[in-house]
Order: sequence, then C-alpha cells, then structure tokens
Amino acid sequence: MEKFTTLTGIAAPMPLVNIDTDMIIPKQFLKTIKRSGLGANLFDEMRFTQDGKEIPDFVLNQPAYRNAEILVAGDNFGCGSSREHAPWALLDFGIRCVISTSFADIFYNNCFKNGILPIVMPREVVDILMEDARKGANARITVDLETQTVTSSDGKEFSFEVDEFRKHCLMNGLDDIGLTLEKAASIDTFEKSAAQARPWV
Repeated sequence: MEKFTTLTGIAAPMPLVNIDTDMIIPKQFLKTIKRSGLGANLFDEMRFTQDGKEIPDFVLNQPAYRNAEILVAGDNFGCGSSREHAPWALLDFGIRCVISTSFADIFYNNCFKNGILPIVMPREVVDILMEDARKGANARITVDLETQTVTSSDGKEFSFEVDEFRKHCLMNGLDDIGLTLEKAASIDTFEKSAAQARPWV
C-alpha cells in the first residue's frame, strides 16, 4: 500500500448527499477481484451516457478536475452495500482523500485499508472547502496527515481527528498484510518453538 503523508492536489466538489457505493462503482463492474482498472468506471452512471459518451456537466469530466486527487463530498458518503471495490475504484482513478461531514462505517474502514484518507469535518468547514474546490484547477488543497490539517488554497488551515493506529498504518503504507509481515520474525520464532515442542504436528 502506498504511504500517505502529505498531499497537495486538485479537489473536486461533489455536494450531492448519500453518494452510495453503487454510484461510486456500479454492480456490473464487481466481477473482478483485481484492484486495477476500476477507475475507468468510477461514477460510471454519472460520468457516461448509456452509449459510453462522457456527460460534460459531471465534475470529473470537466477539464479542471480530470486529475483531481481529493473529493469534497456531501453528507453520508459511501453508504449502501459494503463493497470494497468502491475505494479500489477511487484509488485507481487517482483519488487519495475524501472530505465529508460523515461516512458510512464500512466504507470509512475500507478506505484506510486501501490507502485512502477519509476526513470528517464540521459542515461549516466542508462548506468552505467545497467553495474553494469550485475555483478549479488553480485552487489546490493540502492535506497533511502528520499534523492532521487541511489547508485551503488561500491558506486557511483546519484540523481534523484521526485514529492513531489508522494514522500509523497510512503513514507507513501498512495494509492488513503489511501489518502481519511486520511480525514475520516473531511468527517464525513461534513456529520453530511450536515445531520443537510438538514435532508430531
């Protein structure tokens, strides 16, 4: 998993509330178990017509936001079914951070496990960042995980809370497998001791 320390990037405004996981990655794209390639179908039904043409009004189709790395979203982002493909699709598109007033619990947890930082902010702060994001490609927001701050394009700084363990994992690029591998030496020692104590196993 890629480390998350500091991110300065374009933020795309998505004020719609209750963006669910089926909107993020529709069910017909869930056949794969690969984490790559899903970005092409991120927000598919909002980004494309039924015959595959881009919908110009959708924010991520607009030239200013095609390379967005941050989403500033409406309430209850990631609700609905508990598909891990949703953060996979966001990450594959290039989104590393989502800022909202609230997230669905399972989606929120899945983000941390896949290298995405979900940030919960008060509504008044999200409103400020949403307006900042509407300025387009020249308005870059900075997210600093170490200091737990978000800085708008005009220098306004806002703090956020994050669980210390999750922060540690993101800053060190540790998913569940990475955490296990950190204990590889201890696991090897245990297995050797167990084999000596119970050679018949």
